[in-house]
Amino acid sequence: MKNILFAFLAAGAATAFGTLNLLPLPQSAEETGGTWTSSGTTIPEAAIRETRDAAIPAEGYRLTVTSDGVSIVAADDAGAFYARKTLDQLLQIDAKGNKVSVPCVKITDQPAYRWRGVLLDEGRHFFGKETVRRLLDRMADYKFNVFHWHLTEDQGWRLDVPGLPELAKRASLRPRSPALGSTLKKVAPHDYRSSAHNTMPYGPFFYTAADLKEIVAYAAERHIQVVPEIELPGHSRAVLGAYPNLCCFPEQITSRMAGDDWGIFKEVLCVGNDDTIKFLEQVLDYVCEIFPSPVIHIGGDECPRVNWEKCPKCQARMKAEGLTKPGELQTWLTRHVADYLAKKGRRIMGWDEILAGGVVPKTAIGQSWRINAKEGAGTDHVSGASGAENGYDIVMSPHTLTYYSYLQGLAEDPFVRTGGSLPLKKAYTFDPAAGFSDAARKHILGGQCCMWSEYLWNDYDLAWRMWPRAFAMAEILWSAPKNRDFTEFSSRAAVHRKRLIKLGCNCAPLE
Repeated sequence: MKNILFAFLAAGAATAFGTLNLLPLPQSAEETGGTWTSSGTTIPEAAIRETRDAAIPAEGYRLTVTSDGVSIVAADDAGAFYARKTLDQLLQIDAKGNKVSVPCVKITDQPAYRWRGVLLDEGRHFFGKETVRRLLDRMADYKFNVFHWHLTEDQGWRLDVPGLPELAKRASLRPRSPALGSTLKKVAPHDYRSSAHNTMPYGPFFYTAADLKEIVAYAAERHIQVVPEIELPGHSRAVLGAYPNLCCFPEQITSRMAGDDWGIFKEVLCVGNDDTIKFLEQVLDYVCEIFPSPVIHIGGDECPRVNWEKCPKCQARMKAEGLTKPGELQTWLTRHVADYLAKKGRRIMGWDEILAGGVVPKTAIGQSWRINAKEGAGTDHVSGASGAENGYDIVMSPHTLTYYSYLQGLAEDPFVRTGGSLPLKKAYTFDPAAGFSDAARKHILGGQCCMWSEYLWNDYDLAWRMWPRAFAMAEILWSAPKNRDFTEFSSRAAVHRKRLIKLGCNCAPLE
């Protein structure tokens, strides 16, 4: 490994040796007195002794700093990577910038959860490769290991799929967008309208195969797995603009582009149409070719069934498969996709709706986002949480605690968002395993924060909403502190906020 560059630490103020200011907290840390020092601004690789120990849990490490140098003992390459990230946070550079020092410590560390994720929605707004790379850099600094890439939506499709040219041409483009400062209202079932729109077309914006492979490789270098999301059968208005024949009633598609408003559209994929199945298989073939992730997210949330109730093809599919309710068409499709991807060695993942009825394969992973007050008394639990009790692996992202697109409760906030409020203090209360039985907890893979982009217009907005709340998520998923002290956490977060700002990251205040 090349000599470590310490731009991340150099961007922040030096800290007293008695206060390590690590974030996330390691499982065990002890200052042993004294420091290791070196001239220059790098630690010579010769001063770092790195070995492997199979007895250490996956992604775990032991970091020892003495006056003689640095020792890293890790379970695997990821553990060694995280040890070096911790070392980055311990480094201090003197005022003249010509001497580096590290407090002597003994740290034993490992993650509490194996799924430590961040979702970025590029369906509503497209951020591009540079923003994604910056996001991956910051994720790596704080030991996140899953990048959930939401690439398709009603308002935009971001993949150029070979053999389906209309996706890049039409589905990646919308005629207009809700205006900055507009509000969203529900005017009828499955019909939402913003109070104002701009008149500028948005797009076409999409990633080529080369772009996608570049990002996957960049993430892998940082031990981050990219999990792509292809929404089906709902949130598919962009697809239907490109290929109206995949809609139950093609005459409903009045614009050959993506949807131009936020909310939920009643026009969804026609599950009774064999062409729909062929289309999805062709898309998933491409996704599996590009993304090595063992998990493929298929969405599955907020799918209206009003068209399926009247569609002759959907009714014929129901009769042929012995289905009695339109909603069972989604379960049938989910099972079909699960079986198709299983033959490619992949597992499906979807929002908690896909687990309804408990009839999809147990290999499916549920992502719980909906609130149900009857579950987990006194906690913000989610409707999909029962999936863990039924033997499904679950990733927790209850919207009241993990949707960082919500406002932060700041006294002064220049950004507009309809929806809830999620201050940093509340975000720090999230516990992925709260309310579960001991048997169910083994199925809680972890959690993630979600950056939905209806009201995230650019990189500046994205960073403001994500940080400093992602500090809380990083600590919750890596450290899982049982007795949390928000005041103490805030003091460490303040140090890291200054570092991010000096790196050019638009980190919001902590209040």
